Amino acid sequence: MTDTFTTIARFQYSSEAQIIKGRLEAEGIQVFLSDNLTIDTDPLVSNAIGGVKLKVLTHQASEAQDILKSIEKYSVDDDGNTIICPNCNSEKIELFSTIKNAKSFFAFVFALVLNVFVNVLPLYEKHRYKCEDCNAEFDMGKH
Repeated sequence: MTDTFTTIARFQYSSEAQIIKGRLEAEGIQVFLSDNLTIDTDPLVSNAIGGVKLKVLTHQASEAQDILKSIEKYSVDDDGNTIICPNCNSEKIELFSTIKNAKSFFAFVFALVLNVFVNVLPLYEKHRYKCEDCNAEFDMGKH
């Protein structure tokens, strides 16, 4: 039997893929990451090349997908409680970053220009939550 790999998941950043890789390896699944070094070198190409591909041995793909399904991907608060959408009461809430106002935009541009001279990337960005079911966006304090 030849050992071939099958892609079972894609991630925008290699840090996400590394966490899942560790979990799968702890369960005895052999894992290979593809394009992680390219994206670590230049994160802006992630969407263009399809992200970091998480690959497992083909004969372990079903087991690995079951493990992936068991991992909770939605947001929880500081106490570990599931965040609920204030609009539709869904539990399918994801955290995202946004640049929507002038302050965050100028901070982004300033950091981008500053990054040319000094390797600085912390940007001002606002974190919000978004419901996967109804697309409502909200702040943590407003749920």
